[in-house]
Amino acid sequence: MRTSRAYIGLASFAAVLTVAGCDRLLSTEPPNGMSPEVALATLEGLQAATLGNYRQLLGDPVEQHSVNEFGSDEVMACCTTTSPYFNLYTYIHTTNGTWVRRVWRRAYLAIYGANQVIAVVTEGASPVRDQLLGENYFQRAYFHFYLVRLFGRPYPQGRDNLGVPIRRDDTDPDVQPERATVGEVYDLIVADLLKAAQLMTVSKTNPFASKEVAYALLSRVYLYQENNAKAIEYANLVIASNRYQMTPRATFMTWPKRPPEQNPEIIWAARYTIADNPVGGNPGHLYYKDAAGVGFGEVYASLKYWNLINQHPNDGRLAFIEPQRNASGSIIPRNGVPQLFVNKMIGQDGITTLSSPVLLRLAEMYLNRAEANAKLGNAAAAIADVNIVRQRAGLADTALYTATDLKGRASVLDVVLEERFLELAWEGHRVYDLFRNGRALFRDYPGVHRIATAPGINLAAGTQTIPANHPRVVHFIPEAEIQISPKLKQNQ
Repeated sequence: MRTSRAYIGLASFAAVLTVAGCDRLLSTEPPNGMSPEVALATLEGLQAATLGNYRQLLGDPVEQHSVNEFGSDEVMACCTTTSPYFNLYTYIHTTNGTWVRRVWRRAYLAIYGANQVIAVVTEGASPVRDQLLGENYFQRAYFHFYLVRLFGRPYPQGRDNLGVPIRRDDTDPDVQPERATVGEVYDLIVADLLKAAQLMTVSKTNPFASKEVAYALLSRVYLYQENNAKAIEYANLVIASNRYQMTPRATFMTWPKRPPEQNPEIIWAARYTIADNPVGGNPGHLYYKDAAGVGFGEVYASLKYWNLINQHPNDGRLAFIEPQRNASGSIIPRNGVPQLFVNKMIGQDGITTLSSPVLLRLAEMYLNRAEANAKLGNAAAAIADVNIVRQRAGLADTALYTATDLKGRASVLDVVLEERFLELAWEGHRVYDLFRNGRALFRDYPGVHRIATAPGINLAAGTQTIPANHPRVVHFIPEAEIQISPKLKQNQ
């Protein structure tokens, strides 16, 4: 990745950079004609730089969603397309995928911007500066975590597998070091999050980082590492903070319609306005088409998900699916695929194409704690947390689990992973939940993944199976980045 030496965070805040179209970003200067060095010497400049780094979350929302979600068994696509999401959905990955390269480059721009702030802020100078320093440590950790999940094998498969380049002290954006190991990247992530939590003392609104946001991400990172005691510890810190509440069922069923600041369950979100997120810039438009024809409506909730959620017709999470029915009430297919529109990522402020992606929320903390307890043999504690999530969805009595009644599931861990499937659908968790637990992805429903060239396909049975050790569990390093930095080793 090649960029100008001008300060990227300030440049992005001024909305004057471009990512997709060239190998070198536009040469820019910070606002008001200041040099980067002068700008970063002021509190105002540091604040603008930090906001600029946050804005990397707002770039390419369709791509950022798709690379995490479209390989899951929560989605079902109806149509062959030239859009890059087709390759993500079918697992026919390429070394020159444009969307994958965009998320690689944007993540490293954010890391570079965070490094610029970290390099110039002296810890302990003031609480305000410490807060900004902590937010940049958090951003650096988040984007390294984002990258290592996409390009490095799941942590339980071995710390010594190749991860991604670590960008810590090398603030020169033209320098791309060799890939660090998965273990080394996770060690950096944990250290940065612990440092961030220590430094941040201001309880900001949920589009911004605070110590509880760092705790929440630590809970997820530790869970991915199978450090279950720590995953529980940091989930407990978030839950006990009382900063967040599980919203009641009726409110939960309509939460996509409100901005994140009005949802007390959301710990952290990428906050969009209509200026940031115009028509076609929201992943929800792929899952939905409104009465005015806005949206594509080509990707649906999978039949696997639909059949499971319908085991309990009063489950409030059914509100996030809008089956398209004909006059007789039958679901209308498109190319043989039932049209099960998803509205979980649309409708903020009454605008079909507007949504602010949720990155961390309280329900995940209960489910993190449940999974960790299941793995530690604490069945009753795990089931109790699963039932908290189910009760909020409106389930009761025989729809709830007990440690001695798992409703036919083979284990408490199976109960937890199924609940994560139901609760966190289309939020970018599912493929990681499967593969880090050694589970295969299994699709036994219609869709355009049923083609002879797709990995793991059985056309006779109509199924696709991607085991956790399959090479395509991870993405290829973008070939253009290898051409720029030949030391980068490609994934198999």
